[in-house]
Amino acid sequence: MPTISVAFVDDHPVFLTGVCQLFSALEGFSVVASGKTAQDIVKIARSIKPDIIVIDLNMPGVIIEAIAKVATEYSHTKMVAFTASSSKDTAISALEAGVLGYVLKGSTLEELADAIQQVHMGDTYLSPSVSANVVAGLRQQARYRTMERVRFSKREEDVLRLLLRGSTNREIADALSLQEKTVKHYMSVLIQKLDVRNRVEVVLAAQQLESSGALVRTSQMN
Repeated sequence: MPTISVAFVDDHPVFLTGVCQLFSALEGFSVVASGKTAQDIVKIARSIKPDIIVIDLNMPGVIIEAIAKVATEYSHTKMVAFTASSSKDTAISALEAGVLGYVLKGSTLEELADAIQQVHMGDTYLSPSVSANVVAGLRQQARYRTMERVRFSKREEDVLRLLLRGSTNREIADALSLQEKTVKHYMSVLIQKLDVRNRVEVVLAAQQLESSGALVRTSQMN
């Protein structure tokens, strides 16, 4: 297996020195650079061009922007986040910006080395303790993005707004001068459009759309 050139960026000097020494002594790895700020991530990718940069997410500077810049402009270098944060939102932000690995500090040297190798081969690596939550979170985000692209007729939006107030089908029918069976038809349409299973999930989806401002964007259909 060819030697993997690695750079480490972390603002804790003792930790940075230690991890660089460990990987310098590890077969199959060559430590070619180190840094301690978000700006260093970009500088190293531009000038040193390592195979992998291992990045702490809690450092001076705008880390996510630096990761996104490297992913966009210096794609020859892949990135692994090595962080104490097990937050699902933090992990998703880093992955969406461009890291391909997410390893928790406290993991073994072997796990970090394995993550670097997998990312170098083009795979994605997530520490087991965060992977299930991250995958679920990414699926949820994708679902909400899909929902936000849905367009509703004026009548469908009226039904959604009354649902958010807790109205029953009978109350919705009375408020909109419709027959109750017509309201049930609209409910079926909304379940299909929002890709949910029942009335409760329609309400939850409507709450998400309302909070994101997507519910105000209706089509011109009647």
